[in-house]
Amino acid sequence: MQKILITVASIAALLLSGCASQPISTFETFHAQDLNGLLSSGQYVQKADNFFVINDSSGSMRDEYMGIGYPAQPDPTKFSVEKEVLNRINQTIPDIKLTSSIRSFGFGKCLSGGFTQLNQAPTSYSKSTFGSGIDSLTCASGGSPIQNGIDETNKDLSATAGNIAVLILSDGHDLDSDGVKELQSLKQAYGDRLCVYSVWVGNAEERSGITLLNQLSNIAGCGYGVTADNISSPENMANFVKSIFLKAGTPVADCSTLDGDKDGVNDCNDRCPTTLPGVPVSVLGCWIVDVKFDNDSAVVKPEYFGNLDNTAKAINEHPELQIEIQGHTSKTGGFQYNMELSERRAIAVKDYLVEKTHSPNLTTRAPITVAYNCKLMVNLNYL
Repeated sequence: MQKILITVASIAALLLSGCASQPISTFETFHAQDLNGLLSSGQYVQKADNFFVINDSSGSMRDEYMGIGYPAQPDPTKFSVEKEVLNRINQTIPDIKLTSSIRSFGFGKCLSGGFTQLNQAPTSYSKSTFGSGIDSLTCASGGSPIQNGIDETNKDLSATAGNIAVLILSDGHDLDSDGVKELQSLKQAYGDRLCVYSVWVGNAEERSGITLLNQLSNIAGCGYGVTADNISSPENMANFVKSIFLKAGTPVADCSTLDGDKDGVNDCNDRCPTTLPGVPVSVLGCWIVDVKFDNDSAVVKPEYFGNLDNTAKAINEHPELQIEIQGHTSKTGGFQYNMELSERRAIAVKDYLVEKTHSPNLTTRAPITVAYNCKLMVNLNYL
């Protein structure tokens, strides 16, 4: 009798731990979609600030996974598919600042003898640190006390700030409790900050677990449930990750396709983005008035009075504009002398325009020192 009792006890201990003999599956390479472009374009902005995972590490997760989308050698268990789902999520999360955490529920040696275990304490998210947290999920054993996992997550979240995304992975099968009361407490503690998502990792005979997991999301009032099969492709995984972490933003338009002042120069290259409509502009989008000077002269010739009169008319019609006038010289002569000549030419044009407009908003600047931040600029050509 004693021998039989010892044998039974040994078998019970083996079943309780269930760790050493659990196979490790190698999955086919997953090619995650890059979501960073959605953020850089402004099309989407970050929504969740905290990402807390509750993983089912109970004994039922040791069963072979009969679903699709996770080919592996050897054939994967439900537990290994849970880890693969988390790995694919990790690969798909864009470059955002998060606090992340992983907690598991079950019982026995796989959870250090407890009903729930904090596999990764709340920490700043990075792909490597979160990957280490996933790796710490080494085996599955015992019952399915989801209530313990949710209850302890409530405590894990106590130091968080910002919006919270809780993700539950489970087959939803033979749970010790439905976790409803604990989820209600979680909702009461964190209110509108909380969204609950779930991934059902189960087989056909366990489909009732989908309803239970969806019920938890419904209590939160934010989030939803999916099946592991439904998010197995890179596209569907990207949509799932996007819905958890991102929300629609205001897109940043490509400046090369825009021309705000309709002068024919795109906004990327336009140094004078508020040029008056219809005036001639340079390749930099700045207003050009054709005034040529005799060599070594700063005297405005009568043949250009008409051009300047038209310019004065435009200034009078838009008295609010700040206008900077540039003068130019040829390359003949010394640098300092040419700079001074450029300034005299700009002043000559300014004096003419002030006489016609009485505008206080006209300034001059030698071309070498121009900072292209003026609202309007008049370039003066030369002979």
